[in-house]
Amino acid sequence: MDFTREKYCELVSQLKNCGYEFITYQHYCEGNQPKRFVILRHDVDLKPKNSLAVAKDEKELGAKASYYFRAVPESWDDAIIRTIHQWGHEVGYHYESLTTCNGDVQKAFEDFKTNMEKLRKLVPVSTICMHGSPRSPFDSKDIWKHYDYKKLDIIGEPYLSTDFSKMLYLTDTGRRWDGYKVSVRDKIEGYQEEWNVKGWSFHSTDDIIKALQNNRLPDQLMITTHPQRWFDFGLDWMKELVLQNTKNIVKRIIVSLK
Repeated sequence: MDFTREKYCELVSQLKNCGYEFITYQHYCEGNQPKRFVILRHDVDLKPKNSLAVAKDEKELGAKASYYFRAVPESWDDAIIRTIHQWGHEVGYHYESLTTCNGDVQKAFEDFKTNMEKLRKLVPVSTICMHGSPRSPFDSKDIWKHYDYKKLDIIGEPYLSTDFSKMLYLTDTGRRWDGYKVSVRDKIEGYQEEWNVKGWSFHSTDDIIKALQNNRLPDQLMITTHPQRWFDFGLDWMKELVLQNTKNIVKRIIVSLK
C-alpha cells in the first residue's frame, strides 16, 4: 500500500541504511555538505497535523527535514510550527504572494515581508519555497525578478538556489513520483529528460526503494512530499486518492493548453 505513513517510514529507513545523511535545506545552502546526503522537503499545503505526524516519525528515525508552511489557515498552525522546530527540523515559508495579490509585484513583496515577519516571531526562518498554485496564472518566483530575497536574510529558495546538475529531485506531486508529467510548476526544467535517460523516473515509492537497494541513485537527493497525501490506510487515504486523480486530469488539461 503506497502513500501511507508506514511506507514513508520504510523509505526513510532505506535512505538511512544506504548511507544517506539527512540534512535540511538550510544546511545545504550554508555549504559543507556531506558526500552522500538527502534533503527531505515537505510542503505543508493542507492538514498540518499530518505534517506533525510525519515530523514525529522522522524524529524517531533520526532524520531531519525541512517544512514549508503557507500563510493560510489550512496550513498555518502556531503550535505545530513551534513543535516541528523544537524537534530539530527546519521551518520555512511556503510563499504564494504573487497569486494572492493577483499579480501585483509590489503588493506581493509587501505581503511576503509581512508573512515572513509573522513566521519569524514563532521560529527562526532562513529559507523559503514557492507554492505552485497550479490554477493561478502567476508564478510567485517571479517576485525575485524585481527584488532580492537575500536582502531579507534569506539564504535560499529550492527552485532558485539548488544545483540540480548534481542533485536528483523527486517529488510526490499528483500523489505519484512521476507526476512531473502533469505538474504545472513543481518540476525542474532542463534536467528531467536527463534523469529519465538514467532511469531515475519512478512511479511508486517501492520503485524508489528498489533503486536505493540496487545503489542506482546519485549521492545527492532532494525528496519533496506533501504530508496531506500520506495517511494510514482508511477513508482519508481513499479520499485523497480520488481527489488527486481528479486534480491530475485538470493539471493535464492546463499543461496541454500552455
